[in-house]
Amino acid sequence: MVKPLVGPSIEVNGELRVADVDSTMPLALFLRDVLNLRGTKIGCGNGECGACTVLMDGRAVCSCLIPLGRARGRKIRTIESLGNPKALHPLQAILVEKGAFQCGFCTPGVMMSLLALLESNPVPDEAEVRTALQGNLCRCTGYVKLLEATMTYIWERGHEP
Repeated sequence: MVKPLVGPSIEVNGELRVADVDSTMPLALFLRDVLNLRGTKIGCGNGECGACTVLMDGRAVCSCLIPLGRARGRKIRTIESLGNPKALHPLQAILVEKGAFQCGFCTPGVMMSLLALLESNPVPDEAEVRTALQGNLCRCTGYVKLLEATMTYIWERGHEP
């Protein structure tokens, strides 16, 4: 049985994307293997580590769990939609400055989870930041510097939670 093909109705990082692929293909594989957006990582492949977190219509989702068919008509944002090495997004810059990451594997997923939180709530308290990061596994940092850097980012923008 042939699975239906995905048409040109998936918006990724502000651009309409066209690819004739199986609609059951996980979004994470589509992003990495078809669109060559390698920032989205695949860790566990079953939604437990958060390495594949992207924004779908502004909400953080594990892209390894989203079949392409569910992404039709949605706006997908990946880590590539943010800054670049010469001009980091301000949140990326402060996380680097504060040494919030070590190996970097979880970084894209963590960034997208934090971005989803900060876009929906520019002044979260520490408990809300912790909740936003619950779906992201980081084996290196213990989350302390991630929390400190995020709270500094909020404070430096004139928003003290």
